[in-house]
Amino acid sequence: MEAPDRTELLDWLRSRRLAYLKDGYLLVHAGLLPQWSGADALRLAGEVEAVLASPDFGWFVSRMYGDHPDRWDDALEGAGRLRAIVNAMTRMRFCNQQGLMELHEKGGPERTPEGFLPWFDVPARRTSGLTVICGHWSTLGFVQRPGLIALDSGCVWGGCLTAVRLEDRKVFQVSCEPQAAPTLPKSRSR
Repeated sequence: MEAPDRTELLDWLRSRRLAYLKDGYLLVHAGLLPQWSGADALRLAGEVEAVLASPDFGWFVSRMYGDHPDRWDDALEGAGRLRAIVNAMTRMRFCNQQGLMELHEKGGPERTPEGFLPWFDVPARRTSGLTVICGHWSTLGFVQRPGLIALDSGCVWGGCLTAVRLEDRKVFQVSCEPQAAPTLPKSRSR
C-alpha cells in the first residue's frame, strides 16, 4: 500500500478475473462450491468482477471481508452474495455437500474438520466434468489427478513454485527460499 504506483497496481488488480474457463480447464484461486457448474462459476465471478471494475467498487471492498454468509443460496443479494462468491473462489478449502464453507482450517486433508471434505472431493460436484486448476492451499501441496490440478506447493514457505504445461501435463518446479513476513510500521501492525 506504500508503493508509489499503488493506484495503478490496485486498478490492475481490480480488473482481473476471478474465474477463467477454456478448453475444459476452469481456473480459480481457491475453490468452487459443489452446486456451481462451470457456467455458474463464470457468471457469479462476473458479478464480482463488474462491481470491482466499477467506479463505485469501494462500497463492496469495505464489506468484502467476513465469514458470512458461509453457504451458497441463489437468493443471496447485495454484499452478502458477493462476499460468498469471493470467499468460495479465494479462501475456501473445505465445504460440505450442501455448500457450507469451513473457512478457518488451513491444514491439509488430514486435518479435515468433521462433516466437511476438501471442496474438490465433494461427491456430485457440478464441475466434476472439468479440470479445475487452483492454488491457495499450500499445506495440500501439488496435486495432479483427473479433474484437478492444485498448484500451490508452498513457494513462500520454502517449497517449490510449480507450473504445469497443459498440453502434455508436464510439471515444472523451482525450489524457493522461505520468505520472511514483511515488517510493518508500528502504527500499522496488529
